[in-house]
Amino acid sequence: MKKVALIPARYNATRFSGKLMQMLGDKTVIRKTYDETVATGLFDEVVVVTDSEIIFKEINSNGGKAVMSKKDHESGSDRIAEVAAEMEVDIIVNVQGDTPFIKKEPLQKLLQQFGDLTVQVASMMQRLTKQEEIDDPNYVKVAVDKNMNSLFFSRSVIPYPRSSEIPINYYEHIGVYAFRKQALINFTNWPITPLETAEKIECLRFLENGISIRMIITDYIGIEIDTPEDLEKAAKLL
Repeated sequence: MKKVALIPARYNATRFSGKLMQMLGDKTVIRKTYDETVATGLFDEVVVVTDSEIIFKEINSNGGKAVMSKKDHESGSDRIAEVAAEMEVDIIVNVQGDTPFIKKEPLQKLLQQFGDLTVQVASMMQRLTKQEEIDDPNYVKVAVDKNMNSLFFSRSVIPYPRSSEIPINYYEHIGVYAFRKQALINFTNWPITPLETAEKIECLRFLENGISIRMIITDYIGIEIDTPEDLEKAAKLL
């Protein structure tokens, strides 16, 4: 089974433009993400897929592999699908370019989900325990069923704590996905869906087309760089 990691890397991010080229220690965010993904040793190939010549040069000039994509993709999954369509591959892992602390164990666990032939898409989540993070719309929350398949993703608080009689677990969706190749291609052929548009959460397109996402819990202990404040937190963690 051939496995590749594709890292979508758009320069002009809505909330924090140029974030992938910000320095984190002695490397840029995108280069650290790339290097950490390669270091896991789990993939036959790791490629950054970008619309930016700046990011393209940053990766290739430091011994990595980057390819240019079209600029008009709506999501990271759309961007990597452009490249994946031309590859001979079974499983594609979408490692977000703003996840510089990615580690081997959760990626390995993610890939193991495809031993179940019913799984078409898999992703990660981690527990949220701080109320300010639970309430923060920058933290995408996910609710799952008893088989760890996603029920819904939202920037709102889910589940809503209407009852105080039972403990409630809150989970943050970590934006790392794994797909069977055909599931990724199907995603790009579907039109953008209403809930995806409302929440600005791309994986809702799968749910709205009847494809559940198998979730794994990880003690990721990392930070996604979505805001300048996240970059400050990441520097402290580093």
